[in-house]
Amino acid sequence: MTETIQQKLRELEQVQNIKILYACESGSRAWGFASPDSDFDVRFIYARPLNDYLGISDMPDVVGLPVNEVLDIGGWDLRKSLKLFLKSNAPLYEWLQSPIVYKEDDNFAAELRQLMPTYFSLRSGANHYLSMAHNTLTDDLQAERVKLKRYFYALRPTLACLWTVEKQTVPPMEFDHLRVLITDDKIQDAIDNLLKRKLQADEKALIAPVSELNEWLADTLNNCRHKISELHAEKHQPDELNALFRKYVTSHDF
Repeated sequence: MTETIQQKLRELEQVQNIKILYACESGSRAWGFASPDSDFDVRFIYARPLNDYLGISDMPDVVGLPVNEVLDIGGWDLRKSLKLFLKSNAPLYEWLQSPIVYKEDDNFAAELRQLMPTYFSLRSGANHYLSMAHNTLTDDLQAERVKLKRYFYALRPTLACLWTVEKQTVPPMEFDHLRVLITDDKIQDAIDNLLKRKLQADEKALIAPVSELNEWLADTLNNCRHKISELHAEKHQPDELNALFRKYVTSHDF
């Protein structure tokens, strides 16, 4: 599948007249809890020729292919990406940490990674993950039968929020790296059990709610909620990002 994805990316470059600077896996396959029928969530950052940025017409800032059951491929324009990086867009910070990279041009991603500790707003990031986890817990995990995969869509952002609050650094993308924060063996065992089931079940698999996980999620989120206001919410000037933008829109032949 990697070869197919890379071919699709090359075709997008040719058809759209863009240069893909970085492409990675962004979903459950990168998080570390894919089901056998999980699709491939490919995300990328691209640049256009310099002249496209100098005209008065607005250019599309999103490019992608029609989504099907196997492939979901889409990307953001460089300018859009850097604006979101400045705003501490959590998914973008995750892309840059993905363990599955399909394309990486020069040192672009490495340069952005070096800036992550400086530009990441702890308060903004923590609030993003808190909201995501809270919504999943309250909307998806309270019925008599719930989707198995939704537990991981609650656990991962909860742990990312906890990481941000406790360690005050950019949280890692991968679930295994995040779960080291859990000190309760019973919770770890419950997660291991769900992981084993998810690795064999399809995306629509239903299970009975796991009360001990629901309680742990609620308690952890409540604790995080009280501490988020203490986190820094500094705003940074975009000087380094402006320089990065200029560098990558002038350094490629199309």
